[in-house]
Amino acid sequence: MDRESHSTETTRALGRALAQAAPPEGGVIALLGDLGAGKTVFAQGLGQGLGLPPELLTSPTFVIANEYPTREGRRLVHADLYRLEDEGELEPAGLLEWLATGTILAVEWGDRFPEALPEDRLEVRIAAGADPDVRRLEARASGPVSRGWLEAWSRLCD
Repeated sequence: MDRESHSTETTRALGRALAQAAPPEGGVIALLGDLGAGKTVFAQGLGQGLGLPPELLTSPTFVIANEYPTREGRRLVHADLYRLEDEGELEPAGLLEWLATGTILAVEWGDRFPEALPEDRLEVRIAAGADPDVRRLEARASGPVSRGWLEAWSRLCD
């Protein structure tokens, strides 16, 4: 799925729609893109779609991950791998807990250690355009759960 966003609010809206399409068992989203591309803005929309106020979600760069319980008894884990030096730091940081059933795990800089993430995941690449307000989002699924999630998300965005 490819989408173009012309505003911060549109990027958040795409995140909200992804949350609404989330499978009950949860899943993993690898958020990819350069600094300032809009990964955190997208994650804020994801949190909003799960009933969280957008200002609650901030970049977890310095704490590695923030966990947010939702009203529905689910959990959003917003992680950022930017400051990690090697994959061995993930397990002590809580990777196994982040992958619990029912958890939606949004990982900024998910391409830093892709082999540490489940094979079945969504990858959402966000790229800035020539216009500073334009973002290009490209989403790809790599397994059955993520494919179903991507299809449901695509229907919500059409």
